Amino acid sequence: QGQLVESGGGLVQAGGSLRLSCAASGRTFYGMGWFRQAPGKERDVVAAITWRGSSTYYADSVKGRFTISRDNAKNTLYLQMNSLTPEDTAIYYCAARGAWSSIVRPATTEYDYWGQGTQVTVSS
Repeated sequence: QGQLVESGGGLVQAGGSLRLSCAASGRTFYGMGWFRQAPGKERDVVAAITWRGSSTYYADSVKGRFTISRDNAKNTLYLQMNSLTPEDTAIYYCAARGAWSSIVRPATTEYDYWGQGTQVTVSS
């Protein structure tokens, strides 16, 4: 069974930066992504990446501010978040696909494995 464990969340002031990490173990994960869920809202994609990192997807709200990357040798997914705003406050989840795909998959329904989430709070 595969496992995903997020880290790096916390409290930061508006304009600040955070780097989230997701340590993967137990099996090979192909496409991976970061999703977030704010109180009272649905879980939405933040960014997604293919297995080799050749293709990425970003939600419009984070384009130019967030960068998704992965190091397959370390079995780790990253999300570098810059210029954070209070609207970025949410629980951030790492997700992974057990099946290979040549294209990036931004939909939550495409992911089989989920981490427990890490809280990101941005103060104004």
